[in-house]
Amino acid sequence: MGSGSIRRAAGALFRGVVSGCRPERGTFTDVPTTFSASTASSASTAATAALPSGAALPAGAASASATSGDAGRPARTGGSARTGKAARTGRPVRTGRSVRTATAVAAAALLAPPLLLAGPAYAAPADGKNPPKAPVPPAKMSQTGGDRMGVAGVQVQPKAGAPELPGPAELTGRSWIISDAESGKVLASKNPHWQLAPASTLKMLFADTVMPKFPKDQKYKVKPADLADMGDGSSLVGIKENLTYTVHDLWLGVFLRSGNDAVHTLAAMNGGVDATVVQMQQRAKELNATDTHVVTPDGYDAPGQVSSAYDLSLFARAGLQNADFREYCSTATAQFPGEEAKDGKRKTFGIQNTNRLLVGDRDIKPYPGIAGVKNGSTTNAGSTFTGVAQRGDRKLLVTVMNPEKKEHNEAYREAAKLLDWGFAAADKVEPVGRLVGPRSEEDAAGGDAKNGHKNSQAALEAGDGSGGGAWTALGITGGALVVLGAVALGVHRRWPLPDLVRGRRNRK
Repeated sequence: MGSGSIRRAAGALFRGVVSGCRPERGTFTDVPTTFSASTASSASTAATAALPSGAALPAGAASASATSGDAGRPARTGGSARTGKAARTGRPVRTGRSVRTATAVAAAALLAPPLLLAGPAYAAPADGKNPPKAPVPPAKMSQTGGDRMGVAGVQVQPKAGAPELPGPAELTGRSWIISDAESGKVLASKNPHWQLAPASTLKMLFADTVMPKFPKDQKYKVKPADLADMGDGSSLVGIKENLTYTVHDLWLGVFLRSGNDAVHTLAAMNGGVDATVVQMQQRAKELNATDTHVVTPDGYDAPGQVSSAYDLSLFARAGLQNADFREYCSTATAQFPGEEAKDGKRKTFGIQNTNRLLVGDRDIKPYPGIAGVKNGSTTNAGSTFTGVAQRGDRKLLVTVMNPEKKEHNEAYREAAKLLDWGFAAADKVEPVGRLVGPRSEEDAAGGDAKNGHKNSQAALEAGDGSGGGAWTALGITGGALVVLGAVALGVHRRWPLPDLVRGRRNRK
């Protein structure tokens, strides 16, 4: 098992879990790193050269050399605090990815489907001097999960007495979705199928794909080549070449520190980065995550790499069926193996989860009942977050992508507002869609589900399905809601999750 002990926050998604006191100052590694523009710029140049004449780079493919926040501030990638690569390995930090990786991302952009290459629509500056306005969602998006999932703007269908959904000044994410984690019913959404850069939330798909393949106590000695092609500025847990780690250690590094070094090490065990990317794309296809195009296994910005709030919710929902996944994503703190001392004993150092709704921060408290799942932040993606929480018997899943309001911890704040609303509104709104199951499950549902979609579509066409008014419900007839709720939602099984039980557990 992993080295040292681990602690999880109250409300972790398995029995016998509790949060401990906040660690003492200096316990955890929190060393920032710098960002080099050469990686993204070279990859973007290669991708642009590979595209057909006149084609635009896909959504999320803008050069990562653009700074985040104030002008001149170095952009940051990954989930949270970073540990510099030079400090880990003693070797200089690379100034760009390998030619092989740049070629791979260029090929990915070239082979991306037309919807990806089209990218989002942007409003041109009025006077040629001011910066362009914020991007707007495509006019046509996927309807996986229901017709309203493909309609731009906020979708919600309140019943009498339903609490009011927070307005656009409070929910600024370009895309978000809140759903019941067990039934899959979507309570409300905004542009859930908009293809956007996912950042480290894509690591949920990586875990869905790779985690079942290796036992937790399997050991692996890291080779220098395993860490050779990570992007500059990557979030790291502090893995060192020529040292041995357990699979348990590596997954703690992935989920707590969003460590790209842990991802690349596990990918090496899985046959390499390229093979893992192919498997991740296959897994996304099996989960009916049709908005997702994988280029890197760690979520690092790359031309053509996109996902959606809807797909990220699918990845989280599938992963939460796995007890190991639930353990890692809900772990608050752990001890991670470090260097070997002169006496041959292995030192350890503390790591803390970068999910601020799980562990809190100076300006935000842990969310009651939170139990994971994954956060991320890159130049192209902005901040992204998928979380799951429980109150009573109800478990809700929320995903927020790229809030327009660039406040500290804004993605977490907006996720918390959606969770608060969702717990209050769950029985007072009609579902506007559903999280579909894997292809095997959908095929088993067979004709009933397909007929349900046809019937709901016919009812929508009979009503007012124009989609006007971003913050009001669409004018849909009661018959359509009955069809959507009773047929399209009712034929699919619940995905039960264990209760959130308070307790404490340490492992060594």
